[in-house]
Amino acid sequence: MMKKTRLVALMTTVLCAFGAMLLPAAGTMAEEAASAIEQGKAIAFDRKKGNCLACHMIATGDLPGNIGPPLVAMSMRYPDKAKLRAQIWDSTAANPMSTMPPFGTHRILSEDEIDLVTEFIYVQ
Repeated sequence: MMKKTRLVALMTTVLCAFGAMLLPAAGTMAEEAASAIEQGKAIAFDRKKGNCLACHMIATGDLPGNIGPPLVAMSMRYPDKAKLRAQIWDSTAANPMSTMPPFGTHRILSEDEIDLVTEFIYVQ
């Protein structure tokens, strides 16, 4: 899902016959990013999906757990967003003793859902 919207945004940037660059309407990409963050939040807070709140404190979440570390300053803790995604995909790759479920490896979440959760967690 995220990959398609990025591709569409890139494809809408074309050169017209006069050589002028046509760009998507201002705010379109920002709106898509905000939407991805909101969708990621919904998955992360869903007790039947990501359920991040069962183990982590997240600023806007109710009834957080304290098994895992608080999810704060994530872009500083993970300057490379791909490493954060890899942690969500399968935390046991970096820490074999991790109690965090391997959301990707065990197909708890789809690729798109992991992308959306990563977008949300990254801005925490």
